[in-house]
Formats: sequence, structure tokens, C-alpha cells
Amino acid sequence: MAKATSKPCSAATSAVCSGRSGAEARSPAPLRRRIAPRRRRRLAANRRPPRHPLSGETAMPHAAFRRRPRTALTLAIGLTLAASSAAAQDAADDAARAAPAAPATAPSATLEAVTVTAQKRTENARKVPSSISVVGEQQLENQHVTQLSDLNGYLPAMTISNGGSPGQTSVSLRGIPTIGAGAVVGTYLDDTPLGSSSNFARSSRFVLDLLPYDIQRVEVLRGPQGTLYGAGAMGGLLKYVLKDPDLHGFEGRVGAGLASVAGAGDLGWSARAGLNAPLIEGRLALRASFADEFTPGWNDNLASGRKDINDTRQRSGHLSLLWQPNDEVSLKLTGLHQSVDSDDNSLSTLDAARRPVFGRDGTDKRVAEAFEKKIDFFAATLDWNLRWADFVSATGYSKTKTSQASDESRIYGPIFPLFGAAPGLSEFSLALELEKWTQELRLVSKPDDRFEWMIGGFYTRETSANRQVVGATTLAGAPIPGVTPLAVAEIPSDYTERALFANATYKFGERFDVTAGLRHARNRQNFEQIVSDGILLPLATSPGRSSENVTTYLLGSRWHFDRDSMLYARIASGYRPGGPNFAVPGVPPSVDSDRLVNYELGWKSLFFDQRASIDLAAFLIDWKDIQLSASTRDGISYAANGGKARSRGVEFTSMFKLTPDLRVGVNGSFTDAYLVDAAPSLRGRPGDALPGIPRWTFAATADYYFEWSAGYNGHLGAGYQWLGKRKTNVDSNPDAAPLPASGQLNLNADVSRNAWTVRAYVRNLTGARDISALSPVKSAATGDIVEWRANRVQPRTVGLEFDLRF
Repeated sequence: MAKATSKPCSAATSAVCSGRSGAEARSPAPLRRRIAPRRRRRLAANRRPPRHPLSGETAMPHAAFRRRPRTALTLAIGLTLAASSAAAQDAADDAARAAPAAPATAPSATLEAVTVTAQKRTENARKVPSSISVVGEQQLENQHVTQLSDLNGYLPAMTISNGGSPGQTSVSLRGIPTIGAGAVVGTYLDDTPLGSSSNFARSSRFVLDLLPYDIQRVEVLRGPQGTLYGAGAMGGLLKYVLKDPDLHGFEGRVGAGLASVAGAGDLGWSARAGLNAPLIEGRLALRASFADEFTPGWNDNLASGRKDINDTRQRSGHLSLLWQPNDEVSLKLTGLHQSVDSDDNSLSTLDAARRPVFGRDGTDKRVAEAFEKKIDFFAATLDWNLRWADFVSATGYSKTKTSQASDESRIYGPIFPLFGAAPGLSEFSLALELEKWTQELRLVSKPDDRFEWMIGGFYTRETSANRQVVGATTLAGAPIPGVTPLAVAEIPSDYTERALFANATYKFGERFDVTAGLRHARNRQNFEQIVSDGILLPLATSPGRSSENVTTYLLGSRWHFDRDSMLYARIASGYRPGGPNFAVPGVPPSVDSDRLVNYELGWKSLFFDQRASIDLAAFLIDWKDIQLSASTRDGISYAANGGKARSRGVEFTSMFKLTPDLRVGVNGSFTDAYLVDAAPSLRGRPGDALPGIPRWTFAATADYYFEWSAGYNGHLGAGYQWLGKRKTNVDSNPDAAPLPASGQLNLNADVSRNAWTVRAYVRNLTGARDISALSPVKSAATGDIVEWRANRVQPRTVGLEFDLRF
């Protein structure tokens, strides 16, 4: 199969594909001549005028970064921008500016194609009969996106919830919320799935959340992707695509930045470096990068007197080796390390009536709620051109360690007197470890005017450890004899899955084709709950096991009105694996997978002489056998299948290139997700809205590019994201709390000349501090809500960055 380095790029990622910044892309002839002729020809072929993220053409609307300089830094930004009278370059830069070209080259007045691999083929996103958005490297860079929640509200029908730091993240697509322990959105890194498929690794709360440096693009596929991507991708798919080594051109990059967050006592900073080096011209190349990001805290602990408790450090390292012994075979080896280390989270305290107790960003927690996550990822991908088809082997191994501490003093402290001790402090510590092996083999037919097909097999084995400890100490922090630990439990588990899949497209002519796909999977799971210490639970070992067969399918068709306009219909199914339950009387031995079917009708079109685009999709999803939590009379929790739910809605994205240098984009969605049957464990009734799902979302962006005197080039960008109101639980649940509608305005700008770029950004310009997540804290003694934990939109952040490419 064609490698990413030889594929056409999207407008939003054209600078990415060239491996150079907009500054270098606009460099004068002497700099361009240093590029090898073969490399230059390929770069020229890859030029694309930028697209708008919100239109789905390229990337996402512009959001700015998450930090801000203090007064001195703000003044420095102002002086820099005044001196250069310019601003940052955007991923939506036009083809003439996104790849090395003569300064005299006029920017394109039309929109260009966006290349994706959503269907495990390299193809134009506008020809894919599915709803897709692409976030390009340049958008990620301009906005200084450091975590998934920075993109919340920028993509239609996508909701991202932040639990207080990067990595404590859940994602919902098309109104399918994260009810239950398993994830409802699949996550991939290139051709390899990451994250657990079982219910015992808490995958729904810790979605893959990478620091996106050296990432070519992020693809978001809405709707179930069960046929090609299997378990867990029933709401959709989040796919990170790394940058491949370039066999022909040497390039390097270094960069650094400062940022200031309103209310934080320290400056944030970032540092990064990347290198691409052909080791054997045209045959062997190495790519390496490293990024380090520090985000200062802004929450204060009034009980301990600590200020700015939620400092966060993120690190990312990427190493790839690409070997192409001949024109038919290539092998890519990839290694990636990512870590998140947060001293505490950004949650503030509200009273039982949801009023701030210690100010907007204050808390009185007695236990630091630290969070740490480390990911080590290794992959080997073999592409073999058999001439009549392409053979792909994708092998992956990942190891993920997660540790989280929570202050449970308000929950368990009141029950200490039941054991002869005064009320005190309680820390809940969670340690997760996941090892996952995957192997996929597939044959993909060559593009054909009549018939295209794909067949493949998939295998995965994962083992996970889940250790939970609930402690008990005095208010001074001393262990309470006879009481601590309240509980020590371990849940080791393993998950094995084998699957076969196939799909085929038959083209009746240039205008009409039909597609059908099928996947059959079988999984086996084993686990134990081992309670080894404590007074809350009886000491025991409770094993469990399960197995199930699941079949998913895809039916679709496309009608091409002309080369620029397409209508498609799609019916697709997806599932989330079930699993074993505890061997306890009255508890079912296992929970079945929950499944859904998505019915979709969409229209994709270019118009106004290819200067404007529109993507419109209407969907209806029927979800059955929803996995929910239930409990026995003794309070033992287990998983059970509930009734049905439905989600229906409309998604809209559009981009307009008003001039070759000015483009605007808008997107929005309407989602109506509700229970069809009663859900007793949620205390929900038919017709209740599903939790955490806004009915409306909206986003808009504008980008202007300009050339200035003396070889300077500039870009100005603005973006606005808005999420409608929603609730923390189903309507009938008495603990459901409203979350307000919230909007955020972001600005970014850059100026560049030759190989350097200076970039500035402002995120949350108006300083909106709406609550984005809310959870109740209930006393174990009374069952009453004693307080709420709230996470708010990050304060206004201002940043300044410098990048040099060579």
C-alpha cells in the first residue's frame, strides 16, 4: 500500500506532509534548492489548499492554546505582533503556502481533497460514504492543542468530558454516552487499537489522550465502525495518524513556548524537537521527536493552604524507522512513549445545593488527588504490493499504567464511628495496568472501476490488573488500627478475541455503487475479584468467565450526481463486549454485549466552482441491551443488561473560500438521545434524555493569510465553539444536575520568514468559566449528597511560541 509520505495531503495537513512549517513552505529559492529533486517533485504533488477543520475538509476550527503568560509575557506578545504586524499560520494554509514553492505562486482559489484512511484505504474524504472530520497537524499546532478536551465543541456530535487533567477523559459520539465500564468509542494509533476491550480496565474513563506532537492528523469517524474496527467502536472511532519517516529529505525542527493561565502562579512552558534523516537515500529513513509540556495549576486548596495544586506535566517521545527495500515492499517500525503526571486535578468544591464553597476554583480536599498515566507503544507494519492486491500486516504491543488517587473522606469518614474510631480521612487509590498484543492481516484490492474488496483477520490478547485500596487515617494522617485498610481488592482479568472481516464494493457505473461488509468475532474473558484485606467487604476470591460470538455488518450505497456531489446511504452495526460477573448468588454469571444499529443518509458536495463545501448527514441509532450497573441487597455491584435507547440527529459542516486568502467554516449538530425503555439502575424512565449529551453544538472559524514585505508571511485565525445544555444523569434521576450551555472564543496568529515562525494564541478570550463536568459525593453513612465536585472550562490562556525548521 502507498505510504503516507507518498500520499496526497489534505489542505489542512499540506504543511504537515511536506514536514515543514508554513514559514519554510514560503522560503525563497535558495532554501528550496536544498531539497532533493525527487523530494521536491513529491512535495509539489502533495500541495493542497487548506481546508477548514469544521467542514471536515481538513482540520478543526481554531482554538487557541491552554496557557497564558503573565503581564510581561503578554507585553512581549504585543510587541512581537506589533513589530511584525502579522500572526500565526494555520493548518488550513493554501497549497502555495503549505509546500515549498516560489513566492510568486498564486494561492489556490478552490478547495482541495483531504486524504484519509478511515476505510483502511487511502482515499479522498469527500468520496467516503460516512461522516468524517479530520484535524490536521497545523491546526493542532496553531491552537497548541495538548489534550482532547481542547477540541471539545469543535466537531459536530462529539462531546469530550475532562475529569480534571489530561488522560482522565471520556468521549461520546452521536449521542451514545459512556454509560457502563467499557468504552463506546474505539481508539487507534495508525493501524493498531489501544485501550482495553473489556469492562475491567475502566477504558470508558481513560480514553487515549495523546500530546499531539509529530502527529499528522486525527481522524474522527462518527457512527458505528464495527465491521472494520471491531469491539468498542459502536459510537465511532478516534484515530491518531503519526507522521511517517521521509526516505528522501533531511529535516529538523526545534521549538519552545511560554504560556500564562489566568489565576495561575507560574508560567507554563513547552519544548519540542524533531528530526527526519534518510539513512539510505530512498530506502531507509529514521524519524524521531520529543515534546515536553508543563501546564501551571490554577486551583487552590483552602484546607492545606497549597496554591495552584493542579500542575500538569506531559511528555511524548516518538521513534520510527521506515525500510523500503524495493518499490513493492515497505516495513515501518514505530515506538512511542507518552506520560501524564498531574499533582492534583482541577476539580473545585460545591455544597449540596451546588454553590461554590471556597470560591470558583477552590477546594478543601485533605488528600491530594494525583494522577499519572504512562503509555509504551510498539508497532510493526508491513505493506507489500502484490500487484493484484496489497497485503498489510499490522502488529502492535502496548503497555499502559494508570494510577489515580481520590479523596473519599466525605464518603467513608462518617462511618468510622461504626468501628470505634472518630471520623477521619480516607484515600481511594486505583492502580491499573494493561498489556495488549494485536495482530491484523488483510488483503486489499487495487482501485478498480467495477469491483473492490477487502478481507482480513484480527487477533488480540490483553491482560489487565486492577488494584483498589480504600484507606482510613486520622485527621492528622495517622493510620487507624483495626479500621485501615477499609478494603483491598484486586481484579486481574484477561481478554482474547479473534475476528474475520470482509467488505466489497460493486460499481454499477461511474455514478452508482453498493457496499456490503461483515465481521464475525469471538471473545473469551476470565477474571477474579480478590478481596484480601479490609472490613467493608468479606474476604473472598470470586472468579468469573464468559465467551460470546458477535457479528456486525455494513450496507451502503453512493450516488454521484457529478464529480463534486455525492449522496450516500449507510446502515451499520456495532457492539461493546460484555463480560463475566462475580460468582455471587442472585447475580447473572455474565453480561451480554450491547449493540446498536445506525441508519444514515448523507450528502457531500462542492459548489461555487469548488470554492465552498457542504457535508450534511442525518442519522438514527437504535441501541439495545444497554450495559448498566446494578447491585444486590448487600450492596455488591455487578453489570446487567438494560433496555433500549435511541439517538437521532443531524450533522452539518461547511467551508467557504471567500478569496484565495480568506476562508470561513461553520459546523453544527442536533442530537436527540433518549431512553426507549425504563432503566431502573439509572432510575430512568422512557423518554428521559441520555446523560451528558447536548442537543445542540455549533462552531465557526475564520482564517486569513497574507504576504507582507521583505519575505514575511502572516496568518490570523479565530474560532468559536459552543455546546448546549445537558444533564449529568437521566432526567428522572433525582441526582441529575444541569450543565449550562457554554461558549468559548479563541484567537491565534503567526508571522514567519524563511525557516522560522513566531506564533501567538489566546484561548477562552472572554474568560468564560462555565462548569463542564459535575459529580456528586454521597456519604456512606446516610446516602445523602454532601457536596459536588465541579470541573470548569480552563481560564483564559495566552501563549507565545517560536519554531525553527532546518
